[in-house]
Amino acid sequence: MKPNTKEWIQYGSAIAMIASGIVLAFLSFFFNNYDIAEGVLWYISQALIYAGGVFGVSIYFKTRLGEFEHRVRNELSEYINKEKE
Repeated sequence: MKPNTKEWIQYGSAIAMIASGIVLAFLSFFFNNYDIAEGVLWYISQALIYAGGVFGVSIYFKTRLGEFEHRVRNELSEYINKEKE
């Protein structure tokens, strides 16, 4: 299994949830006499919350990991420069 498989599954499922919410909204709107049912609105909100959670958590951890990596590199370079002097 490739290292990015988990991320691709997360992103794919989030995009699929958004797409399914949009399709369901259009179907409900046109087949329900220009009205969107309450259950469809609930599904759309849950799909958006899920997608926001997937993308938000992923971006948050990548940002925090990048900051940590940057700090470690700075500390190591300072330590190496002190050892050379």
